Amino acid sequence: MSRIKGFHNMSIAQRRARLCLETGVSSALIEHMNSVDDELTLTADRLVENVIGTYQLPLGIATNLIVDNEPVLVPMVTEESSVVAAVCNGAKQCVESGGVKTAHEGLGMIGQIQVLELSDPQATAGDLQERLDEIKSICNACDPKLVELGGGLKAIHTRVIGTEKNQQLVVHLIVNTLDAMGANAVNTMSETLAPYIEKWSGGRVGLKILSNLADERITSATACWHADIIGGEGVVDAIVQAGEFSRLDPYRATTHNKGVMNGVTAVVQATGNDTRAVEAGAHAYAARSGQYSPLTLWEKDDAGHLRGKIELPMAVGIVGGATRAHPSAQMCLQIMNIDNAKRLASIITAVGLVQNFSALKALATEGIQRGHMALHAKNIAIAAGATGELIDSIATKMIELGTIREDIAIELLKGK
Repeated sequence: MSRIKGFHNMSIAQRRARLCLETGVSSALIEHMNSVDDELTLTADRLVENVIGTYQLPLGIATNLIVDNEPVLVPMVTEESSVVAAVCNGAKQCVESGGVKTAHEGLGMIGQIQVLELSDPQATAGDLQERLDEIKSICNACDPKLVELGGGLKAIHTRVIGTEKNQQLVVHLIVNTLDAMGANAVNTMSETLAPYIEKWSGGRVGLKILSNLADERITSATACWHADIIGGEGVVDAIVQAGEFSRLDPYRATTHNKGVMNGVTAVVQATGNDTRAVEAGAHAYAARSGQYSPLTLWEKDDAGHLRGKIELPMAVGIVGGATRAHPSAQMCLQIMNIDNAKRLASIITAVGLVQNFSALKALATEGIQRGHMALHAKNIAIAAGATGELIDSIATKMIELGTIREDIAIELLKGK
């Protein structure tokens, strides 16, 4: 049964014991979870509901990255082999050209207010623009501290959507949330303003909530890889051709962008930010033309070198939520010496570009499997039951055999 009365009122140990009773989970696994309890488990119990423990993933450090002329060590949380190594290698190959340069565009987060049952949506849109000062006063009163620090509502945009017979007005609140991701501030402003819009317009407000398509909060990154460092003109041409393939074909673009997000999500997760929001925004941005397209652009410059560019909606923060509550997230921010959200956005976007470079270079030269599977061999050895020093020896033997599969690892373990 899925209903357990009073489950949320139980202690963590009681929840585990009840799960063991209800589901048949191995008592040995429950004992393992009991043995690794720490302060983080207690913190987790305050962050989400019905906690039974924490789920740990590898936290690695990407080296060699230079972002806006400053070297940075980048924490990355990922379970996928080769992701951290790809950033290390890709970043090292663009050091000579100065690393990655970034820029920011836009005012901030978007709050959406849906207005229905209007006789003249366009007229209402014009009226709301004329009330901008009043709207700012209402919204900014929701968070005086944010306004004091230079943030708050900066503008409103309006859009009329729907069919000719069933039009609705969408009001966008453009809010500078400074160093916060900003969902709570934007949602509060949207809900506070909604009754005023109903009174002014005579319409009915439907939804009132932020949008995760944060295209008023864009971070871009560019970098150059010298041809002689990455393998010559042929490699440059192959990477440019691979990028063109993703521009022409959404099937390829999907996997292309998954490679970008391998890096992006790993840093977003390491810093306690919302991976689902960033991923949803990135994929929606990739489809803004009407066809799903690559998030990066690759070109050969006049000197024959490879140049890459990426643009991403990057709604991340360094205050609020798990970013402040989770000690590992705080440690990761300190490792990068982050003191503002824009710097974090720059690093995350730079990692996405470098990650994509490494993936395309591998695809265009030796193929993705050689390097990826060599690193994946250790995972296979562990899954087969290898421990300690046997992990490396079994992985090495599979690489030598050229066959990396769990059944092979099991056979190799039997011979030990």
